Amino acid sequence: MSKVTVVGAGNVGATVANVLAHKDIVKEVVLLDIKGDFAKGKALDTWQQAPIDYYSTTVTGTSDYRKTRNSDIVVITAGIPRRPGMSRDDLISTNAKIVSSVTTSIMKYSKNPIIIIVSNPLDVMTYAAFKASKLKDTRVFGMAGILDTARYRAFLATELNVSPKDIQAVLMGGHGDTMVPLPRYTTVGGIPVTEMIDKDKLKAIVERTKKGGGELVKLMGTSAWYAPGAAAAQMVESIVKDENRIFPCCVKLNGQYGLKDMFLGAPVKLGKKGITEVIELKLNKSETKLLHNSAKAVQGVMKVFNKMKLK
Repeated sequence: MSKVTVVGAGNVGATVANVLAHKDIVKEVVLLDIKGDFAKGKALDTWQQAPIDYYSTTVTGTSDYRKTRNSDIVVITAGIPRRPGMSRDDLISTNAKIVSSVTTSIMKYSKNPIIIIVSNPLDVMTYAAFKASKLKDTRVFGMAGILDTARYRAFLATELNVSPKDIQAVLMGGHGDTMVPLPRYTTVGGIPVTEMIDKDKLKAIVERTKKGGGELVKLMGTSAWYAPGAAAAQMVESIVKDENRIFPCCVKLNGQYGLKDMFLGAPVKLGKKGITEVIELKLNKSETKLLHNSAKAVQGVMKVFNKMKLK
């Protein structure tokens, strides 16, 4: 049975730990946070839920990286949200230092883990963890596409009055306004979505998806956590069970789609060794243009990170 460490005991990290415990697929979840008592409290609360919801996964909280020893999978949610008056560059600088430090600390006690990044800005934070970990690029990747496609599918389910279980979709590109939902690859019970909804409504849903995170911030005054936490836990499940499920993930591209040496959202197979294949779809000219525009936006963020010259 696997050991999973979740770094960051805030709303997202605590949700990852809680959802994983409910899946009952790993022996132990370690919830680590610089606020050790906070992590211990969240973990204890989840463990006390076990007799009620009937799972055996133990959940422990700590601020001590030694407790993460021999982790098979690490989910990093640590970082700060963007605050009023904070520039994008400030956010990148602060969170890159946090993610790089966390990754280095994790690697002291776990030889060859799989690392899943949830921290924002997602694409460049995944790159930061990859650089700090010195792991193969198949073992370091980010969670964004699963969350973004979940929002897209949820909006479609509401509009079409169907179960979200029957909707499958692919989404590519950066995590943010430049993401690229692909209606051509969206189906409802195997039926192309374009046969079930008119163009204007579908376009409106695509635009709402792009701003899905911002919509929730406006409603709650903070970022989402239930869906992001569940999305990261779903990735862990596919790895632990070696399911080779096809998910859109933030992955290092090495020439696919005409892009290389950068992390960007693309469909992959996810199994016990991490990313077993990056799937290259046959995009049309319009889709390719949107993807490359998204890549340019991500490269702009990466330039800020590269100027920091973190080791």
